[in-house]
Amino acid sequence: MIVKSLELDFFRNYAHLEAEFDSRINLIYGDNAQGKTNLLEAAAYLSAARSHRARYDREMIMLDVGSAFVRGEIFSRNRNFTLEAHLFRGRGRQLFSNGVKLKTAAELAGILNTVLFCPEDLSLIRAGGAERRRFLDGAICQLRPRYAQALTEYSRLYDHKTRILRDWPENPSLLQTLDDFNLRMAQTGAIVIHYRAHFIKRLQERAPAIHADFSGGREGLELGYETVSTVTDPQKQPRELLSQLLEHQESHRQAEIDSRQCLSGPHKDDLTVNIGGKNAKTYASQGQTRTAALSLKLAQREIFQEETGEWPVLLLDDVLSELDPRRQAFVLNRIRGGQVFITCCEEEKLESLEGGRAFHIRDGKLV
Repeated sequence: MIVKSLELDFFRNYAHLEAEFDSRINLIYGDNAQGKTNLLEAAAYLSAARSHRARYDREMIMLDVGSAFVRGEIFSRNRNFTLEAHLFRGRGRQLFSNGVKLKTAAELAGILNTVLFCPEDLSLIRAGGAERRRFLDGAICQLRPRYAQALTEYSRLYDHKTRILRDWPENPSLLQTLDDFNLRMAQTGAIVIHYRAHFIKRLQERAPAIHADFSGGREGLELGYETVSTVTDPQKQPRELLSQLLEHQESHRQAEIDSRQCLSGPHKDDLTVNIGGKNAKTYASQGQTRTAALSLKLAQREIFQEETGEWPVLLLDDVLSELDPRRQAFVLNRIRGGQVFITCCEEEKLESLEGGRAFHIRDGKLV
């Protein structure tokens, strides 16, 4: 998969940009706060219509402007695609593939796969479960349209149920709709759990080996999946998980009504990460945290390649400068094959990289 070119209008700090990229390595350099990360964010957005640092699309629109535009010329599956995203302040978005308007973001799945690693990804290890769920969701949505659809529907149902539980004391009749929402949430939640379990299994097969190479064999990485307690085997088919989710919902029904919160479901899932048998969130050092997070992302990249037969586009945002020379060399050797975008500060230029193109970014413009 290759991002041949990008065109941006009023996206973040880019009033307008047109750039063509190399199929191998693209070095994006410049001072801080000039737009290097924004460029990677635009490329990543075309893969699943999700941003790693914006909750709402309107955050990516330049201030005092009503809309933004992203177009990418993509080579994937041995053919060319033109992907477009039109973002509107207060009016949602429109997505297009080869000029055809898409009904949902799930239809982007498999056209452009990206793996992004940035300094904020240290929160993958250090923060709460929400960050690790975001990682899983971003990865699986690119591979499985059914998962993307189920996740969108589950989020919508969760928001509705949350409002019901919040408002029922003022309007008791709302509780009459609770059983229907519980059933539909269990149906979509079973799909979410099933796909998460299978993706985590594949991470378990790859990430520990990468981490062992990274650490020189000194540390062991262990991954696990925490989900609804009544689920005995999350890898089972969704129809088999449904009854277990309904059982959990029923046992928490009164507690949800009393607390006015949604307590049961995969919105509380977590990917557990241990290093040397200890919880990485609590005990990992800064170096161990970075190594574990990078191992997860490189494992994701290998899963994508195995799944599609093509390397995903790898986006490394200000990452290599944080590593010692040995670990930097390990990453550079590990990413051979496929297209790579790497950002760094102007004075760091990473002269050791061979081939490809370099792009100097200043104040949202190519210099």
